[in-house]
Amino acid sequence: MDSVLAMSALASGIAVLTCAGAGIGQGFATGKAAEAIARQPEAKGSIMSTLLIGAAVAETTAIYGFVISILLLFVNPLINR
Repeated sequence: MDSVLAMSALASGIAVLTCAGAGIGQGFATGKAAEAIARQPEAKGSIMSTLLIGAAVAETTAIYGFVISILLLFVNPLINR
């Protein structure tokens, strides 16, 4: 039982790392979008729409990791109650 709880806590920590990865990816994408708009201001609309769709996908990944982490910590399906 203790090993299941320990591995669940470890897995929860790894799942939360998706939030850090999503933040880094969004920052990188935003920087590249700013560079692209600086180079071609007339394409601002299409660049911004692509950036927002990509940011939404990255944020969804972070939310999924957070939900998995919460489930492993508080509603652990591996423990028989």
